[in-house]
Amino acid sequence: MSWPDLAPLWLSIQLAAVTTVLLLLVGTPLAWWLATTRAKVRPFIEAITALPLVLPPTVLGFYLLIFLSPNSAIGGYWRDVTGTTLTFSFTGLVIASAFYSLPFMVQPLQSAFEAVGRGPMEAAASLRASKLDSFFTVAVPLARRGFITGIVLSFAHTIGEFGVVLMVGGNIPGQTRVISIAIYEQVETLDYAQAHALSLILLIFSFVVLLAVYTLNRRAPVRVG
Repeated sequence: MSWPDLAPLWLSIQLAAVTTVLLLLVGTPLAWWLATTRAKVRPFIEAITALPLVLPPTVLGFYLLIFLSPNSAIGGYWRDVTGTTLTFSFTGLVIASAFYSLPFMVQPLQSAFEAVGRGPMEAAASLRASKLDSFFTVAVPLARRGFITGIVLSFAHTIGEFGVVLMVGGNIPGQTRVISIAIYEQVETLDYAQAHALSLILLIFSFVVLLAVYTLNRRAPVRVG
């Protein structure tokens, strides 16, 4: 068995890294709001956030394909400004991956923030700390487990995406051909040896990711207020 082409793997790692950073920036304030708000619209936002967990990837990919196409308002504006399209591009893959992996970042963070409770935040407020200062110096350290889980699972989930990235990005070598699509293509061409090699890489990676999550969470202290 020859060594497989690792270009799709490196592209998948780049996609997962960029997507995870984006989700961390977007998911953290969203998770904090969901954990602390009493707004009546909260269940509606939670349902939208969790949709990728139950919605078939091809359905989500289809609507994202329409949403990001040059014929849409956003896709058309992007094309006019950059001269490129969001569909069948790395940028489009990042947007699609962020939507698809959103609950894997938000839900662990929301649970961690809810476990912090109001006590530590009220104590910080009594010491005249601002809300932003209290968040970064009190809530974030106490929610470390949620950050570890959210970051690792979001990265791993993006690595293993197939349906959404195929619908939005297609199979363009060096641009949108990630490892899951490469495996599918090898199976289609009956090159089971290459498919096995790439699948084994993903299998080992997935196991290591889960092992890391459980190990790091065991070491992270649990503090609730």
